[in-house]
Parts: sequence; C-alpha cells; structure tokens
Amino acid sequence: MLNDLGLHYLWWILALVLIAAETLLPGYFLLWIGIGAAFTGLAMLVLPGLGLLTQAVLFGVFAFLSCAGYWYLVRPRLQAREPGDARLNRRGEQSIGQHYVLAEAIVNGRGRARVGDTLWTVSGPDLPVGATVEVVSVDGNTLRVKAPG
Repeated sequence: MLNDLGLHYLWWILALVLIAAETLLPGYFLLWIGIGAAFTGLAMLVLPGLGLLTQAVLFGVFAFLSCAGYWYLVRPRLQAREPGDARLNRRGEQSIGQHYVLAEAIVNGRGRARVGDTLWTVSGPDLPVGATVEVVSVDGNTLRVKAPG
C-alpha cells in the first residue's frame, strides 16, 4: 500500500505533523525540522527513486540547513525587535516622557493622573488638579512625574 502512495506524500505528512506539533510546544525547533521534511518530500517528488538511507541523509541535511537558516537569518531579526516589544505589556514604561493632566492634586507627593481611561497614582512635587505633568520614571504602579518645563 505504501508503494502505491508516493513517498513524497509521506514526507509532507511528516512535515505537517511536525509543524502542527510546533503549535503545542514552545520554540521554533519542530517548525524548522518540519520544513526539512517538506524539502525532503519535494526532493522525493523530483527524484522518486532515492533509497531510504539517501532520504534520511537528505532529511538530516535539509533539517540542519533550515535550523541554521533560522539561527543565522531569522533569529537575529527577531531579537532586534525585542527592545520595542519588551515594553509592550509594561504600560507604565510606555508613559515615560508623556504628558498627562492631574485628576487629583498632588499633595504630600501623591496624587492621581488620568492615563487613557484609567487613573494612575503619581508621585512628584505638589501640584493642583488640572495641572499637566510629565512622566519621568515608573516605580511599580506609580508614575513619578514632574511639572513640564
């Protein structure tokens, strides 16, 4: 039965299984191994008479090349984006340098400012309600502010 089915289909099925398994596991390793299996299936489509050992060697070579391609070409680009992405879920740090209006006066160094649709606790010099402040740093959930100027 397997002889009736082109061997290249088996490699492509293996590629799909590996790529699907990648969605269940963290990292990118199985994706690139799956791409190696897909290229082996493509080689079997072009050269259907390859022996099992040759297929295994081709799979190893393609898997190694695809992993190396990830390591040297894709991974550096992903890492280059990390500084911008590192602040993605740290909303307070995204506020540094921004100007906001005080919703509650800063008294004894503590007040509240409206940031988007929420109120954030701010610390800084005493200022009245409605004053504009500039965020200079973040300490936990508190924005350290100063009067702009």
